[in-house]
Amino acid sequence: MNTENAIRQPCPELRWFTSSYSSGAGGECVEVAVEAIAVHVRDSKQVARGGPVLKVGSAAWSALLAAV
Repeated sequence: MNTENAIRQPCPELRWFTSSYSSGAGGECVEVAVEAIAVHVRDSKQVARGGPVLKVGSAAWSALLAAV
């Protein structure tokens, strides 16, 4: 992982989304926040601890989604 793209939380200006496949109880989920030029990804278990946020370019995110 390229750690220069990992930032520490919080990111209060971002609006985070959890997968519709996630349970309502929280738990082990990946959360995503979308900006015009980047997508931010974090582990929902790490939010309270101020865990890292991975910032990925929009083109790279689109390529990932196309591959899965």
